[in-house]
Amino acid sequence: MRRAVGVLVIVALVGLALVWSLQRRLIYFPAPGPLPPAATALPGGQDVSFRTDDGIELAGWYFAVPGAEAAVLVCPGNGGDRSMRVPIAAALNRMGLSVLLFDYRGYGGNPGSPSEEGLAADARAAQAWLAAQPGIERIGYFGESLGAAVAVELATERPPQALILRSPFTSLPDVGATHYPWLPVRWLLRDRYPSIDRIGSLRVPLLVIAGDRDDIVPEPMSRRLYEAADEPKRYVLVPGVGHNDLELLAGAQVLDAIRGFVSASGLTW
Repeated sequence: MRRAVGVLVIVALVGLALVWSLQRRLIYFPAPGPLPPAATALPGGQDVSFRTDDGIELAGWYFAVPGAEAAVLVCPGNGGDRSMRVPIAAALNRMGLSVLLFDYRGYGGNPGSPSEEGLAADARAAQAWLAAQPGIERIGYFGESLGAAVAVELATERPPQALILRSPFTSLPDVGATHYPWLPVRWLLRDRYPSIDRIGSLRVPLLVIAGDRDDIVPEPMSRRLYEAADEPKRYVLVPGVGHNDLELLAGAQVLDAIRGFVSASGLTW
């Protein structure tokens, strides 16, 4: 009996060690790149690059609207690359907003490996580049899923004119515990993205968008984060759509909500 218990303990410890060592492969799903020129994604698109404080050179696409004084920084989720966010960039351009799409380290042909600290540095570098563009006076952040957590952290350091969060979560351990209730994810995870602890400190207009059939970030989790935020804020529930549905990225209801929000927030005058 002691031997059997000992074997089970060893197996459990080995399993936990594997989860610890491989956890970032279960969080980040980058498309490796490289990507085509920005102009192939949208007419007039520009290929841009900028360097993070820790020396990582990142690539992005800038879609400028001539004469625009406002721009949106798009913080993507944990999968794919910036090409998947072109529909929201095109829609924001039609609203008169310039847009910066960028990829985190390890995504879209960028060097490095993703981590919570690394993605925060990447977002800071992207925001600094965008803020330095001629004519840009106001910047909004759009964060989707994991990128919503990146945007929330960035907003605590560099408040935007407006903050849009699509399918945001309270914290990564909360998401992990939802999907892996049999694992001690709350103390295993190195990357935590504690948006619920940060959002209450923000004093910027907030729009939260969630789908009621989201099977990755449960909608009540997005609502809980929203409820922890201060006014002014708005919550938009999109019925019948899941986490990766195009309708939740650039569907009619989502775009109508964004259009009204960016106007009311002062991002567009």
